[in-house]
Amino acid sequence: MATSRKSQSQDLLVSVAESIGSTLGAIAAKADAAQKAIVGSTDAATKEVKRGATKLVRRGKRAVAKVRGSKPARKARKARTSVRSAGTTARKTARRVVRKAKRAAKPGTKRRARR
Repeated sequence: MATSRKSQSQDLLVSVAESIGSTLGAIAAKADAAQKAIVGSTDAATKEVKRGATKLVRRGKRAVAKVRGSKPARKARKARTSVRSAGTTARKTARRVVRKAKRAAKPGTKRRARR
């Protein structure tokens, strides 16, 4: 008799364990499906935002290219370049003049003739 009760209680425990296992499996599957649904929608939203940002960058680059290629912009760029180069030339000339004046003012040095 003791063995039949033992086997019955063991069968009951196995049955309960199987029931708990299948319930936990179902819960885990539902949780996984819910997570995938949430993450999937986030991915779609992220892709949409990236696409919009890319379009915006492209439009901005196009607008900048149009403005930079316009006639007034080219003239302004040319004027800036010429002013910059004129300033550089003036500074170089001033340095040269100052250097020559310092050399001439030094006592005891004679300028040698170039060979």
